[in-house]
Amino acid sequence: MSNQSVQTVSTSNDKIKVALAIVAAIAGVVGFYYLADKPALARAGVLVAGLAIAAVILWTSTTGREFLNFAKESVRETKKVVWPTRREATQITGIVFAFVLIMALFLWGTDKTLEFLLYDVILGIRK
Repeated sequence: MSNQSVQTVSTSNDKIKVALAIVAAIAGVVGFYYLADKPALARAGVLVAGLAIAAVILWTSTTGREFLNFAKESVRETKKVVWPTRREATQITGIVFAFVLIMALFLWGTDKTLEFLLYDVILGIRK
């Protein structure tokens, strides 16, 4: 990620643009469901048009451009990740399952031991 300082200064003009983008996206979704009796192509067109208008409005705002830059940097960072091979992932998964099984047995044994000590030995109220 970049080492640039984060600035949260936003003008009222940008806030209005973001609000309009949200309204346009909601209008596209509402239009999609409102036109339930129309052909699927028309419904999809209304949905895509609403989302496209929202994207264009958001693109013109400073917040939208900053979000796009953040998304690009996130994709760039994701490409740097070294993913484990299938064999390594299988081995790690096996180790986790073995640990969980051992831990479950340990906790079950501890529970039964404490149950025996409390109810049978100390209180003597075991049925």
